[in-house]
Amino acid sequence: MRSITLAVLAAFLTFSCLTTAQAQELTAKDIIQKASDKLNGISNKGLMKMTVVRPSWSREVSMKSWSIGDDYYMILITEPVKDKGQTFLKRQTDMWNWMPSINKMIKIPPSMMSQSWMGSDFTNDDLVKMNSYVKDYTHKILGTEDLQNFECYKIELIPKPDAPVVWGKVLAWISKEEFYQMKLEFFDEDGKLVNRQESFDIKQFSDRKLPSRLVMTPVQDEGQQTIIEILENDFNIDINESFFSQQNMKKMR
Repeated sequence: MRSITLAVLAAFLTFSCLTTAQAQELTAKDIIQKASDKLNGISNKGLMKMTVVRPSWSREVSMKSWSIGDDYYMILITEPVKDKGQTFLKRQTDMWNWMPSINKMIKIPPSMMSQSWMGSDFTNDDLVKMNSYVKDYTHKILGTEDLQNFECYKIELIPKPDAPVVWGKVLAWISKEEFYQMKLEFFDEDGKLVNRQESFDIKQFSDRKLPSRLVMTPVQDEGQQTIIEILENDFNIDINESFFSQQNMKKMR
């Protein structure tokens, strides 16, 4: 009996050591990749509401979204009425905006990726993920911190020399067990903190749990922020690259 117990204990300790070693082997890039995979899935479609808050006013924008990985992304504005039908498309490194009110398709150049999206505190790049946190940055684990009862990796992302990215540096707090993006801080080329994105309210969406509320705050503008609430999010849906076309942008309802 004692030999069996010792064998079981030895096996358990071996498994524990292997599990610990495997966890320790995660690089900063691995962690960012896992967080990206958790957030995007192979493909997904969602329903969201964005609230832009200013000191003297606020407004809401409702939208639908579809995506395949990091390369294909489409957003359709459904409310308010004056913006209804406006559509944004990303195909790999290109982005377009269809504006039915003036019957015009506009290609958005890289120089405009840092501009405000729909008058919010999110940039064009934030919403359609033009730049990949995995591919366009180098990564370094700075340590760990607790956020909202989650133990998180704190990771520094520095853009690669030739990467056409918006930010000079990004700091990311990724929860260790779940790989949630709990907080992101965005710095300009001079190292000045510009925006802070925080995630709240973990909910079940399709086959995974994710934060359902994202709050983007420009740190220098008191009383100003933008809140995105994820109302629905279905992952690994049946969708192909042909869906993400300029022709389809004009048909979306």
